[in-house]
Amino acid sequence: MNAEERDLQIHPIVPENVLANSKTIVDLHSLSSSLLGIAAGVLGLESYSGFLFYLLGTLFVSFLIVTFPMGGKPNLYVRGGWKDVVAADVTGGVMGYVLTWTLFFGLVRV
Repeated sequence: MNAEERDLQIHPIVPENVLANSKTIVDLHSLSSSLLGIAAGVLGLESYSGFLFYLLGTLFVSFLIVTFPMGGKPNLYVRGGWKDVVAADVTGGVMGYVLTWTLFFGLVRV
């Protein structure tokens, strides 16, 4: 018996739990992308600096998700580990980010 089989016997992977964990991560990324959009709009970020702000903010949120709720062991909660946490909704969150970014930029700066 190798280490991976032993680990699966100790901590079995339940598909419903993995699905619930993935949904929670997507929800957190959606909320954080909107909050990052608000911050970028209020700060008046434009062009590449705004997208760099989103990328760094999303990576920071992913780091916080892995560090605190997952205790630094994402493989126990999602199937792909770090990769799934970071890429969970980074591309999908861009739309919410841009929407709130432009809204708050227009409200504050114009």
